[in-house]
Amino acid sequence: MDDGRLDKLLWSLRVFKTRPLATDACRAGHVLVGKLEAKPGRSVHPGEILVVRVGAVTRTLRVFAVPRSRVSARQLTEFMTDLTPAAEYERAKQAGIEHMLARKRSTGRPTKKERRDISELFGL
Repeated sequence: MDDGRLDKLLWSLRVFKTRPLATDACRAGHVLVGKLEAKPGRSVHPGEILVVRVGAVTRTLRVFAVPRSRVSARQLTEFMTDLTPAAEYERAKQAGIEHMLARKRSTGRPTKKERRDISELFGL
């Protein structure tokens, strides 16, 4: 199989958990092929570079081959390579931690238990 639908490819390469999520991401403009936004039905050919925004991470992927169906995690290296810089994953991880620590407005200072939990989290 030389080419396939973009949404099916993103699902089969485990970028998204379900195909409807991949389709919605394409329709929302979160997927670029080259430098252009792509529709879910666009054909993807080996050698193309995909830029996909998944949550807080913008992943850059190079496609080697198009699988016939969903592949296991072990087989991913046969079909694509991840060109995303490590700094992008670190930035997303930091954003997740900051989101967990964020307090709702007008809730006042952290309680003693919350302060202990924060200290334990950071190893202080």
